[in-house]
Amino acid sequence: MKSIYVERAIHDALKQKKALLKIISSNDVGATGAHQSGYYLPKEVWYLFTPQKPEKGINHHHPVTVVWQDGNTTNSNVIWYGKGTRSEYRLTRFGRDFPYLTDDSVGSLLVLIPSALSEFYAYVLDYEEDIEEVQAVLGVELIRNWVAYEEGVSIEETEDVCLNRKFREFVGTVQILPSGLVFSRITKEALMDCIHGFLEFSPDEQLVYLVNQEYSLFKMAERKVFEPEVARLFKDIDDFIQTAMSILQSRRSRAGRSLENHIDFLLAQAEIPHEMRPSVDKTEPDIIIPDKLSYDDPAFPESKLFMIAAKMTCKERWRQVTREAPRIKHKHIITMQKGISTKQLDEMAHSDVSLVVPEKLHREYPQGGRRSLLTIEFFLDMLKTTYHSQ
Repeated sequence: MKSIYVERAIHDALKQKKALLKIISSNDVGATGAHQSGYYLPKEVWYLFTPQKPEKGINHHHPVTVVWQDGNTTNSNVIWYGKGTRSEYRLTRFGRDFPYLTDDSVGSLLVLIPSALSEFYAYVLDYEEDIEEVQAVLGVELIRNWVAYEEGVSIEETEDVCLNRKFREFVGTVQILPSGLVFSRITKEALMDCIHGFLEFSPDEQLVYLVNQEYSLFKMAERKVFEPEVARLFKDIDDFIQTAMSILQSRRSRAGRSLENHIDFLLAQAEIPHEMRPSVDKTEPDIIIPDKLSYDDPAFPESKLFMIAAKMTCKERWRQVTREAPRIKHKHIITMQKGISTKQLDEMAHSDVSLVVPEKLHREYPQGGRRSLLTIEFFLDMLKTTYHSQ
């Protein structure tokens, strides 16, 4: 079924020779509980909707006029948020009773067409047939959450090619294995540059991307650093074992810190106060929320204290978490573990331990035990409710 608006959207896009196609997300409509409001606009094509390039350290407001498909006009704003941890554009300010930024709009397609520097036509298409037709006619494809149409301009580099290029450029400068923080930083920067709308992905998707792509980067660097050592002629078995153990140790030390680094990024992005690896009550938990000072303050309410353990795997090691930060009775473990038994999940619940697992990995767990799992997004929303609803 086609709507009456799709032909007009296509006509205007072809006439103006450019358009931004974007799937409306729950984050856009405020359904995630985040502070952001309004349509997220990808900074990769900032020149389509604002004269302000993405620049850290400033916030910038660009007033625009938007004519919507029903004939109504809004005096809106394209805002660049460059201060603090934020790095994004938003189209905001639509007035009361605006019909295209509600829960029912999630999954619809926003077609934003610049007619002048500060003037736009905009359409919100609900039907799948409309969404498919506008892509087909304009010759673009929504691989991720958005795509830009510019007549005569083609995207020459796919996301995978972009990531591979950036990783190879970094590895080309490596002589010894960098620290885990460096691997995590390079991975995050590459994903933000190469993956369209990465900061708009759910926290569950972001964490899976970050962890998996950092491992890919690490393997590339590891091969460069250790290949000469592995290819040489070993003196004896002990020499071979010593070399193998050195490589194995570098893998183990990076993996644990990698997950911690990326959880740190997600917490900062969600503006949740936290402290990494503090020493409390003669233990060293991975993360305390909000911080050690609050933990050590007897007057600080225990209901607002949280402890997070970051464990790539937790099938056996989860028990050690129960002894950390004893003032916090209920512990949380964020893990990339691909499934454990229902019995172990029941043991965790009995020990006041909740498992937080990226949503994509829930299918790896026994169906009967999945109800006890938390997603990253649900857990972060719970923390935001605790610290932002005051």
